[in-house]
Amino acid sequence: MNGDVPIGQLFTQLVDDGKRFAQAEIELYKAKAQEKAEPIKWAAILGGAAATLALGALIALLVGLILALSPQVGPLGATLIVVVTTLALAAVLGYLAYQRIAGTRS
Repeated sequence: MNGDVPIGQLFTQLVDDGKRFAQAEIELYKAKAQEKAEPIKWAAILGGAAATLALGALIALLVGLILALSPQVGPLGATLIVVVTTLALAAVLGYLAYQRIAGTRS
């Protein structure tokens, strides 16, 4: 080693080099994470848009069912039939989801 450089200065240089290395490693892992997250981000955006459109279509279908049933049972009866049926279906699906979650805990 170089005899005219004090040990304290060498130690300080070693610590600084270690900090720079650690920072470079952090930046590398950030870049890798961003590279992997990009397709997932776009998939989530497109999936959210698809879910929003599907929900709009479902609402349109339910309104159409109410309008189709109105001549037979009146507007209030049609609304009640569609709402109760939809809530019953939602309850069954929710119960099935609950069973699956409860089954994975055991």
